[in-house]
Amino acid sequence: MAGNARDPGVSVASRLLALLAVFDEKTPALTLSELADGAGLPIATAHRMVRELVDWGALVRGEDGRYVVGRRLWKLGLLAPDQADLREIASPFLHDIYGATLATVHLAIRDGDEVLYLDRLAGHASVPAVSRVGARLPLYATGVGKVLLAYAPREVHDRVLRNLTRITAYTVTHPGKLDSELRRVHREGYAQTVEEMTLGACSVAVPVRGEGERVVAALGIVVPSIGRDRARLVAALQVAARGIERSLRG
Repeated sequence: MAGNARDPGVSVASRLLALLAVFDEKTPALTLSELADGAGLPIATAHRMVRELVDWGALVRGEDGRYVVGRRLWKLGLLAPDQADLREIASPFLHDIYGATLATVHLAIRDGDEVLYLDRLAGHASVPAVSRVGARLPLYATGVGKVLLAYAPREVHDRVLRNLTRITAYTVTHPGKLDSELRRVHREGYAQTVEEMTLGACSVAVPVRGEGERVVAALGIVVPSIGRDRARLVAALQVAARGIERSLRG
């Protein structure tokens, strides 16, 4: 779509969508020229359309002149029935885990080849975390992501394992080792990471199943270290996941 945005026959709506499609997790803030180039639009056209998106609340212009996605657009996305219902149902269970551990808790789903964070409760411990509500991160380097990758379609699994990039010194980038970890998720019911996404942050995560035992989400927790607490953390997450599942099926 973006490559043909200059064509006279392309609708205004298509050009607006082309502008919004330039944003992704790697480029969450863009200049006007970057938006124009990414959408394949003349700078004057992009300027006019970006101004309309800002007026509506879809984009916000920062003090540095770069644009980011606005809250109005994010809130609109949360109205998607599957995400809105899942977040609402899961919310009290996330608070239960947070209350018991005071650690950062995540609810996430798979969005293509990435993990999308639907909800996050920040813990008291000063654990470095790049996650936030609405963020997309690699499936292979996060606890919730590994759970979702373990149950992803084969084509997603194969594509991700062909494109493993080192993020920290501890990121698993050997396809055979990661595949072994994903098989263990099926056997033992949980995934874990040790400083694979961010130094100083470890995670444990479990699947959340919907109708027909299909994995619809992952529930995870981030802590400074796992150590002897792994069994306790896994148990707490599994209890919460079962509660979410009962509510989803009820």
